[in-house]
Amino acid sequence: MSLDLYDQWHEMETKHGKWRYTSPTHTVRAFAQALDELDREGGVAARAARYAENHRLLVDGMKRLGFQTLIPPEHQSPIITSFLYPDDPRFRFETFYEAMKTRRFVLYPGKVSDADTFRIGNIGHVFSDDIRQLLEAVEEVQNNGYEN
Repeated sequence: MSLDLYDQWHEMETKHGKWRYTSPTHTVRAFAQALDELDREGGVAARAARYAENHRLLVDGMKRLGFQTLIPPEHQSPIITSFLYPDDPRFRFETFYEAMKTRRFVLYPGKVSDADTFRIGNIGHVFSDDIRQLLEAVEEVQNNGYEN
């Protein structure tokens, strides 16, 4: 009910010019901060270019480590990437997940298909150095037999 944008717009524009309910000051402040950060980065095009570069680095690095993407490149967005489980008898997602988490990287279990996959997000306050560090962590976990 509080996220009814049409009702909120209607309230602001045609009625009292204020919030329908208690003002969500923390949400408005966070949104203002997000817009400031977007402007400082150079706008939507610059942000999209960073996401695309994160995605490229991630996919290239994961392929080098033996992982394949679920979705063909021509249909893949740079937002989040699904990877098939590697063809390695030592791989167990649960142990891989925990080992990555101890290295500050949280993966998403695959829930978008029946395929055995996991997902890695490429957006947010994530930069190419973060992707490189993630790839180093994946390689380290691989070298340890997918154990901690």
